[in-house]
Amino acid sequence: MNFPEAFLTRTKAVLGDDFDSFIQAMDEEPVTSVRLNMSRFGVVSDYVATKSKSLTCIFAKQSFVFNTDVVRDYAERVPWASNAYYLKERPSFTFDPLFHAGCYYVQEASSMFLEQILKGFKSLNDLPIRCLDLCAAPGGKSTHLSSLLPEGSLLIANEVIRSRSYILSENLTKWGNPYTIVSNNDPEVIGNSLPDFFDLIVADVPCSGEGMFRKDKNAVSEWSLSNVNLCAERQQRIIADIWPALKPGGVLVYSTCTFNLEENEENIHWIIKTFNAIPLDIPLQQDWNITRAKKYDYSVFRFIPGKTKGEGFFIAALQKPEVSGENREQRVKNKDKRQKAKDKTIIPQQINDWITDFESFSIHANNNIISAFPKKYESEYLEVKNALRIIHAGITIGEIKGKDIIPDHSLAMSVNFNPKAFPLVEVDKETAINYLRRESIQLPPQTPKGYVVLTFQNQPIGFVKNIGNRANNLYPQEWRIRKS
Repeated sequence: MNFPEAFLTRTKAVLGDDFDSFIQAMDEEPVTSVRLNMSRFGVVSDYVATKSKSLTCIFAKQSFVFNTDVVRDYAERVPWASNAYYLKERPSFTFDPLFHAGCYYVQEASSMFLEQILKGFKSLNDLPIRCLDLCAAPGGKSTHLSSLLPEGSLLIANEVIRSRSYILSENLTKWGNPYTIVSNNDPEVIGNSLPDFFDLIVADVPCSGEGMFRKDKNAVSEWSLSNVNLCAERQQRIIADIWPALKPGGVLVYSTCTFNLEENEENIHWIIKTFNAIPLDIPLQQDWNITRAKKYDYSVFRFIPGKTKGEGFFIAALQKPEVSGENREQRVKNKDKRQKAKDKTIIPQQINDWITDFESFSIHANNNIISAFPKKYESEYLEVKNALRIIHAGITIGEIKGKDIIPDHSLAMSVNFNPKAFPLVEVDKETAINYLRRESIQLPPQTPKGYVVLTFQNQPIGFVKNIGNRANNLYPQEWRIRKS
């Protein structure tokens, strides 16, 4: 791979003894890693299984079972992440129905180190928290956070670029956690509208992308020192804008996928000096080969190809200083005053059985779209709804059309979907792919008329409406597989 001379000179100065192995690794194929959605499955011992103690997944052109023997033979575990694996080759995930069913996410292994950051701090592991994934698209860290946060935590995943926010919404909908809101806002809007709101903010800020050169060789030609400096300045603006939304005592996780000092250690230094932030440390295992700071004596973590098995990545955690008890109490009281009126809702009786634990949800109706959101966060939901542009929240149950309610794909993907509410029809891979292409589907003749859920390997992939001689495909038009 041909790099700009300025990049080589600067990167050699940063990486030091790791530079030669880094350059060699840049000519190797990037590693592929996946992380399983354990809300779809159970856990048997230390490996993945369904109730029948096996889960068949389609990777490449063959099936393999995630159990003790086969996982050892086929895939190596990502050491700093639970239920995550390096694959020996990169299959065509597009043509695996289980990928579209939200059974796993294809995520770069280095960025999964976020799990260790969260595990390192007791304040983020005891009780449900409010978390913001600030620059969240396409959804790798958001789906990971959805699995990592204490049970019952609220996750707001935000993306400032509107088109990317819909991709984020798609991926989180497939992941199935109802305690999730997807928003499309500038960090400044969030910081001004939701002061002291979040216990945890993850800011995987836009960067010069040096760590992704092995995966995106075209990015090398776009590199320049001026862009590095521009990115560093933009990152400071983003952090300054979002800092007010972090609670005193809350944790900010800052990360990039780049190597230079300006966007990494220098910006951590700037955050500490500007906001009196407190750098936080976590223990590391030596065989992970994770590198510490290249400047200053802060607790930061670098992933360097050729040394660590993954792409280039930088991450650090900082705590916002506490305020006095009196000031904190007043902040909470002032916030509570903003939470007043509730939406008027229409609750069609037939949806009561469509989701499990129905009584724990508030039901909302807006322009004939029926949705459900966890009651425990009703006031937070209304506050966020009044402040931000929401793309998706909770579970979209369906759309009222006359006397009919058309169930939404979000319902089929939710972990709270009640499989007893609709007939289930198991389909083979060819039929599943045709469905995901949004093509016509032929159902068995004994299939009941009405709304039916298709399953692949016992995992819901979506709704069709059986009208007898054919079935109307209800898979979202914008999500359909376009590849041949």
